[in-house]
Amino acid sequence: MKRSCGVLLPVSALPGPYGIGTLGSAAYEFVDFLADAGQTWWQMLPVGPTSYGDSPYQSFSTYAGNPYFVDLELLIRDGLLTEAECQAPFWGADASEVDYAAVYAARFEVLRLAKERGWDRDQAQVAAFRRENQSWLEEYALYMAIKRENGMHSWLEWPESLRRREPEALEAARARLRADRELFIYIQYLFEKQWEALRAYAHEKGVLLFGDLPIYVALDSADVWAEPEQFQLTEEGLPSGVAGVPPDYFSETGQLWGNPLYDWAKMRRDGYNWWIRRLDGIAKRFDMVRIDHFRGFAEYWNVPYAAQTAAEGHWEKGPGEDFVKTILGWFPNLGVVAEDLGVESPALTHLMETSGLPGMRVLQFAFDERKENPYQPHCYPENCVCYTGTHDNDTLLGWAAGAQGSALAFVREYLGAAPGEGLCWTMLRGGMRSVAALFVAPMQDYLELGAEARMNTPGTLGGNWSWRLSESALTPALARRMRFLAGTYGRLPKTEEDL
Repeated sequence: MKRSCGVLLPVSALPGPYGIGTLGSAAYEFVDFLADAGQTWWQMLPVGPTSYGDSPYQSFSTYAGNPYFVDLELLIRDGLLTEAECQAPFWGADASEVDYAAVYAARFEVLRLAKERGWDRDQAQVAAFRRENQSWLEEYALYMAIKRENGMHSWLEWPESLRRREPEALEAARARLRADRELFIYIQYLFEKQWEALRAYAHEKGVLLFGDLPIYVALDSADVWAEPEQFQLTEEGLPSGVAGVPPDYFSETGQLWGNPLYDWAKMRRDGYNWWIRRLDGIAKRFDMVRIDHFRGFAEYWNVPYAAQTAAEGHWEKGPGEDFVKTILGWFPNLGVVAEDLGVESPALTHLMETSGLPGMRVLQFAFDERKENPYQPHCYPENCVCYTGTHDNDTLLGWAAGAQGSALAFVREYLGAAPGEGLCWTMLRGGMRSVAALFVAPMQDYLELGAEARMNTPGTLGGNWSWRLSESALTPALARRMRFLAGTYGRLPKTEEDL
């Protein structure tokens, strides 16, 4: 990994007129901004379709793209929608945040109109798209169609014949729900078409896309329904245990994620085929990926399905070196970053050392105490990614508001704050000048925003994932300041440094 820098900004947080960020003009403008600011990487959160709670880490499919991200203005330009049709629905009252209920209520009806006009017109391209993605697309479309027929309830609450995937019931559903199946296939075709165009543009501008892969998939997903044998499920289809993490920095009772656990013994027997397919989908979209909760490959926290908190769980051994070696061998050109945050673990330390993958260091964790810790820049290895904070942290200003005065004094002393320099730019400069090969900061920190711009508070439901960038936030002056910082500390794209 070359010395470089980037910005973390979810697609959902881009500005725009229809309730949520998309792959349209605002995404292209953000790419332009990153290029002007001397940034190499656009890091995103997962881009799959979100479910209850709106978390990008709980998706209906590990392969599908989020229908909300399909840009409506591009569909207007393509003759699939009219401006009046797009402006008619209520998309939310506040442009500074996503109203997920409003977006959900309006989006699919508008996309249905686009499908009715484009399905026959684009049949040759759609057919090719179906062939290229047959390993997941048809099952996902059927799953979503059945889900809509059943009031969007979890597949665990569907009629038993469909829950157990009895062939006759599936065939009847395919015929009965043909229109809805086609809708979800066409939406994915549109998403992929827009994604490929955006990625090509980003590459032309020298900007690379950095994705995020949740280690687990949602229980209520096409992935679990279509391939239950890959997971630790009972005969009734319920998880025997679910994922989470024990009490830590973020939560006193741990985090109870509720995702089903993998049947690692079964996966090992077929050479981790399911994971190879999953990462193949990621490699087609991104130039690098952060694998969330990498510790789960070394050892994973198994919580009883009926448990009230994650504190009731226990550790079990993960697939370890054999798994990591296998997936890295299959994808030598895909950059991989391991999210190795949390309590120190000998098993994780060993797996990080044997894999050679870069881990993560978060500046917000560096200043709680004056004693040395691995998040202080002088302790960094070169082979790591330094962040001011992640999507689970408060913004720098939000963190500072709740920090002890001694911690803030330590920040200024340790990082050598310039007279009159604000906390955000002191820490941004500290991360930028560190030895870490890659430095990434959330866009909120460059904008010096407070806790109102926090993306997620772990362990809470509701009010998360909704912050959006304002239309006027990305100024030429900010891009120049970011470029100066990147240039000062040797993080500009190499083609520019060599000029």
